[in-house]
Amino acid sequence: MINRTFLFRAAYCLVLACTLSSTRAAQPSEASPRIFRAGAATSNVTPALGTTIHGGWGTPPSRHVHDELHARCLVLDDGLTRLVMVVVDNLSISREVFDEAKRRVEEATGIPASHQMMSATHTHSGPSARGENAFVFGRPLDDYQRFLAGRIADGVRRAVNNLEPARIGWGAGQVPQHVFNRRWLLKDGATAVNPFGGQDRAVMNPGRRPDLLEPAGPTNPEVCFVAVQSKDGRPIALLANYWLHYVGNVGADTISADYFGVFCDRIQELIGADRLDPPFVGILANGPCGDVNNIDVKGPAQRLAPFEQVRRVAGDVAQEVARVYRTLEYQDWVELQAAAAELELRTRRVTPEMLDNARRVLARPATVSPIHRHEVTYAERTLAAKDWPETVAVVLQAFRIGGLGIAAIPFETFTETGLEIKQRSPFADTFTIELANGGYGYLPTPEQHELGGYETWLGTNRVEPESSRRIVTKIMELLERVR
Repeated sequence: MINRTFLFRAAYCLVLACTLSSTRAAQPSEASPRIFRAGAATSNVTPALGTTIHGGWGTPPSRHVHDELHARCLVLDDGLTRLVMVVVDNLSISREVFDEAKRRVEEATGIPASHQMMSATHTHSGPSARGENAFVFGRPLDDYQRFLAGRIADGVRRAVNNLEPARIGWGAGQVPQHVFNRRWLLKDGATAVNPFGGQDRAVMNPGRRPDLLEPAGPTNPEVCFVAVQSKDGRPIALLANYWLHYVGNVGADTISADYFGVFCDRIQELIGADRLDPPFVGILANGPCGDVNNIDVKGPAQRLAPFEQVRRVAGDVAQEVARVYRTLEYQDWVELQAAAAELELRTRRVTPEMLDNARRVLARPATVSPIHRHEVTYAERTLAAKDWPETVAVVLQAFRIGGLGIAAIPFETFTETGLEIKQRSPFADTFTIELANGGYGYLPTPEQHELGGYETWLGTNRVEPESSRRIVTKIMELLERVR
């Protein structure tokens, strides 16, 4: 497994070096007619009961499945180029899993890895796909990771099997009532202690405390989407993008795709796409929302039943998409392009002082009151961080679908980074998918690093503070290439 992974990674790097590479023989040739085609399929990726659930501070075993988890796959073909987009119901998926899935897809279909964009939704009610230790890089795949890679590849192959002449359209609506920046500044310059003994100016999920001043960053109320249908108007698939972390309140021991899965079911109903052959595939990819949640701390407190808010958010997003969907103008053919590149980022380095503090925390008797409720967790993460590699190579991507640009970043990206990409993009319409082609934790901007807070702590953030700027610069280059 290790040798095969090494060989694939080497081959993948060669593909990335020529990001607008020609495809293999299985790809359409220049002699092919310019017929636009689309195909979609899903793969069930639900683990067995008893698998631990990741997303909170604990990892309880699952005792119930409320709704199944899926890898939702869409393949587009303009007669010369094929693009693959996959969205998986999972908290975060390591690059190694996606690399293995892409290797299998390329081997079976000829679609190169650089033309495959795979991401996680960030549901907090599912298994881990980051391996035994999310803070250790490069380990062999575990049982669930191998299963997941295979099911992703199967879904893409089935989507290829479903390719048919199609037309495409895209649009955007507004759903502002469900997005709130979760990082808050306090009045009079007040600060809060962090697990390392320092003081933060930004507080994540502060609750309804009286000293809240203002959010530390923006939100994006937009929901963008791409829709494909057959030549006679039968819906094939719809891929939407909304910038909301997750909703939750589904039960600590319950597996669920969260509002992402409910949206897919609801949009199918709203646009009259039930029980079609091949089945319609709804997809909701997450956008830059590392600092956004669904909690209005300035509004009235609500007591909600499990899944009540999940259904409400998914329903509102689906209703808005369906409204815009009815106004779409479709194109019979658009040009497709893909560009991808690896970017080497420096990891956060642990100082001797941080190590000394972590060892002191872990050596304290249990009778000593902690300065922060998570100080032991972050002391353990500090010790683990001393063994991180000095750099990590991350995959960045850009797709062109006619006049639409799509960027992909393998981090929990802050909203302001996504808005900057949107504003600077050479395309009139652009959106960004986060946690794509890997998952390396949070990506605060340098300015947000200065404010501190959960998303900036060593352990939840792993790369140098300037990383977001370097990533935006590279994404701009990739969008220019596919333009």
